[in-house]
Amino acid sequence: MAMGRGSRNAALLLSILLIACSPLNSLATTHVVGDSQGWGFSMSYANWANGKSFAPGDTLVFNYQAGLHNVVPVNAAGYRSCKASGSASKAATTGDDKFTLKKGANYFICSIPGHCEAGMKIQVIAN
Repeated sequence: MAMGRGSRNAALLLSILLIACSPLNSLATTHVVGDSQGWGFSMSYANWANGKSFAPGDTLVFNYQAGLHNVVPVNAAGYRSCKASGSASKAATTGDDKFTLKKGANYFICSIPGHCEAGMKIQVIAN
């Protein structure tokens, strides 16, 4: 009978260790870019991101009317210049686009001509 109790305790300890060591992705947060205003010309996305905490594995959701905008992940140079260059083929166009954040800086723009220059770009740092 003592063996049964020991096995149960070992199983309980193993379960606790597995939960404690599980990836943090299970704690990932979903952030809707622009909140209820979504992805468009209506706000400063730098201000929207300011003060929010982002972590690797979190999801950014871009809501907009399909056909009017898109979302393209770019590098820092693409963000600064508003040029998608080779990333244009990665444009998301559904109007309900989701991206998982990687550790460090994550950059997104709208590649429709003039949109990024009008403020449709966002930089998010996932720490």
